[in-house]
Amino acid sequence: MKKSSTVFLQAVIALIGIGALALLLLEPRMEGVNAHATNSQIYFNSFIVLVYAGSIPFFIALYQAVKVLGYVGRGKVFSPEAVKALRVIKYCALAIIGFVVVEEIYIMLTHGNDDAAGGIMMGVFITFGSIVIATAAAMFERILRSAVELKSENDLTV
Repeated sequence: MKKSSTVFLQAVIALIGIGALALLLLEPRMEGVNAHATNSQIYFNSFIVLVYAGSIPFFIALYQAVKVLGYVGRGKVFSPEAVKALRVIKYCALAIIGFVVVEEIYIMLTHGNDDAAGGIMMGVFITFGSIVIATAAAMFERILRSAVELKSENDLTV
């Protein structure tokens, strides 16, 4: 892969991270129920704290994706470090699924008679995306791990 392609993909991942961070910080202020709330009422309610805790694995996975692209750019894609980064991405995707499940349960328990279908559907979309990413990361991890093992066996026999 060309160096310019990996740098471009790293920049795209950085922009995704910046956009997600901006959304996390600004969206609670734009919500209608928070029109007259103070900052502590907006940012320190239990659901928002749970969402922020659930976003930590997302940002860790983005960082690991940048690292994997760095290994690709340096020609070290078949290295144990790349395998480890893919494993971390897989575990981060699974952690995101866990956080979303807890958040969905929280929504169902606290909304009573209110229609929570929109929030539940957003959780379904996030869970589906995380399942796809966890599956892809696991598949690439397995492929890279076998390639690294083959490479190390070939290095020992030569």
